[in-house]
Amino acid sequence: MTSSDRIWQPLVEELAGRQGAGRKSEFWLRDDDAVDPMPALDRLLDLTGEFAVPATLAVIPAFTDEKLVARLDEAPHATVAIHGWAHRNHAPEGQKKQELGAHRPREAVLDELAGGLSHLTDLHGARAVPMLVPPWNRIDADLVSDLGSIEFAALSVFGPPKPAPLAVINSNVDIMDWHGTRGCRDHGLLVQAIIAHLQHAFDDEPVGLLTHHLVHDESAWRFLERLFTVTAQIETCAWVPIRTLIGRCAGRGK
Repeated sequence: MTSSDRIWQPLVEELAGRQGAGRKSEFWLRDDDAVDPMPALDRLLDLTGEFAVPATLAVIPAFTDEKLVARLDEAPHATVAIHGWAHRNHAPEGQKKQELGAHRPREAVLDELAGGLSHLTDLHGARAVPMLVPPWNRIDADLVSDLGSIEFAALSVFGPPKPAPLAVINSNVDIMDWHGTRGCRDHGLLVQAIIAHLQHAFDDEPVGLLTHHLVHDESAWRFLERLFTVTAQIETCAWVPIRTLIGRCAGRGK
């Protein structure tokens, strides 16, 4: 057994054990900061397409146009969500970056988000889903209650979901080491994070994998390919489309 095999063996055993117990193991993938077609996005779409993994792209509305539409016409497994408006920081110096904070009038922020949703829907039609992915995974709590009034059906940030008046479908495993190497996190730590979520998630919440194609190093691409390979070998593993997850939450009254 190679060192790589030893790293992945605990996940293989966890997934096989869940299958033996008749339990499903579900995953979904969110990739942030898409704007235009480029080689890194092509690589993500080709890899997810090869393994039939639905990809939810959080697209920045202010800077995208028909070029992305044409590329995604060749990737039917990709869905588009709205990634704020311009991914622009409005927080004062010394505070954590935030576009959707309380630093501007609420009406101005909501108008931008409504315009962004309209823009992406006009561009992508049925490929666009009414889900907001806040830049830097941060949004002022007072804004959340207003999202339904501008036609959003879901919100996705990072970490455990908090109660909200719309569906909350969070990512919970980020593959990037933002505070260290700024490359892919250690594969062994990522495997353990996935296992921990599978074992402790409330109501079998799926593993929400968070990726950022623009900054992936080769280690990140290797991790994704190995994860997709491992999950493809377990019959009770599934990568779930975001529309399915939104529909489930709506059915539960979340």
